Amino acid sequence: MSTITRFAPSPTGMLHIGGARTALFTILYARHTGGKALLRIDDTDRERSTEAAVQAIFEGLDWLGLKFDGEPIFQHLRLSRHVEVAEQLLASGKAYRCYATAEELEEMRKAAARRGLPPRYDGRWRDRDPSEAPEGAPFVIRLKTPRTGSTIIPDRVHSTITFANSDLDDFVLLRGDGSPTYMHSTVVDDIDMGVTHIIRGDDHMTNAARQAQIYDALGVARPVYAHIPLIHGPDGQKLSKRHGAVGIGEYRDQGFLPEAVVSYLMGLGWASGLEHPTMETAAPAFDLSHLGKSPARLDADALVSANFHFMKHAEDARLAELILPHLGRAPDDPAKALLTAAMPGLKERAKTVPHLAETAAFYLAPRPIPLEEAAHAVLTEEALTRVRAVFEALQGHADWSHDALAALVKAQAKALDVPFVKLGQPLRAALTGRTNSPGVAEVMALLGREESLGRLADALSA
Repeated sequence: MSTITRFAPSPTGMLHIGGARTALFTILYARHTGGKALLRIDDTDRERSTEAAVQAIFEGLDWLGLKFDGEPIFQHLRLSRHVEVAEQLLASGKAYRCYATAEELEEMRKAAARRGLPPRYDGRWRDRDPSEAPEGAPFVIRLKTPRTGSTIIPDRVHSTITFANSDLDDFVLLRGDGSPTYMHSTVVDDIDMGVTHIIRGDDHMTNAARQAQIYDALGVARPVYAHIPLIHGPDGQKLSKRHGAVGIGEYRDQGFLPEAVVSYLMGLGWASGLEHPTMETAAPAFDLSHLGKSPARLDADALVSANFHFMKHAEDARLAELILPHLGRAPDDPAKALLTAAMPGLKERAKTVPHLAETAAFYLAPRPIPLEEAAHAVLTEEALTRVRAVFEALQGHADWSHDALAALVKAQAKALDVPFVKLGQPLRAALTGRTNSPGVAEVMALLGREESLGRLADALSA
């Protein structure tokens, strides 16, 4: 039987980092087994589900490069099917109509609270004849769950999860208005989609017990479950906004590359043994048996390290296009060609896209370029004397290639009888306004003759 996994987010907010990891693991396992990964939007809660949230999920998945098989399924479009299955359970005696009033349910809740117990339905309509209810009285449909024994869930992460059936009440399948509950809709959809494996956060473990009881009532084999521990903050506490970025869009806005975020997410709960894994390298190695049982912790330094690696290996033109908006330039700005050519000397040091843009800004700075405080301090009167010697030597220099310029500057340092750094640093400061940049020959070659000489002249006349 072919493996079918699914990712089923509820569109009530952003795609958060935990959901993104679940989507990633869902796809990796499907690819590892040669199966399919499906996407379903669990939007039966029409009051809380929004189109903006749906689009945020799609955009987050697309940015990360997480591709599912086939078109996404929208749960709310299948409500009639959910109702049909609930009525089948009712007809077979596996479910029943419950006419308990709101006041009765509230009294059950209070009685449980007085005894220090969680609220539970007491089953008062479980074996009663519906004819005992007042004519036209509203009702819900509840599953007739087993009252003794245990519901045992084999789990690929936690081995076995056991729930005492006495702790699980007869839960609602269809509400009083005829709408299905999430618990019921999820099982019906998973069955109809042919889902064989469900990978999700371990906050769904209690749901697994109730959903397993629906599978059993329908006489359908349960899927294989893998409940992965949640992601915690660096302090070991449950992830929240106080820990910084928790939405995938925030990582994009902070300038992380999607492949770096994906690679980082793979390390949160999966012992891959791979260095800087990608979708291509991870799929053959991904197996549920390698998922950890303890919560993973966010590590900002590890994410920055991953991004640093992938920035160095990214295509130059792509990086140039990414930094243009940060430099106030349009995507079709002619400066893209210069930035692309300069990228090999820039991206080796960049941690994020905004950081890369900041290091590249001097190439596009209008003259006279601003000088950082450290660069201004470098340009002493003595240093400017050396800069002038290079400036004069460059006046009649025809070959503006990197190698020719490097040879000229080296020759000038020798002629001036100074270490190369004593000439290179003031030249760098005059050309870039900084004390850190690619080599001065590379900078001059990329800036071109006119711009390079102009910047040196500005420094000499300041």
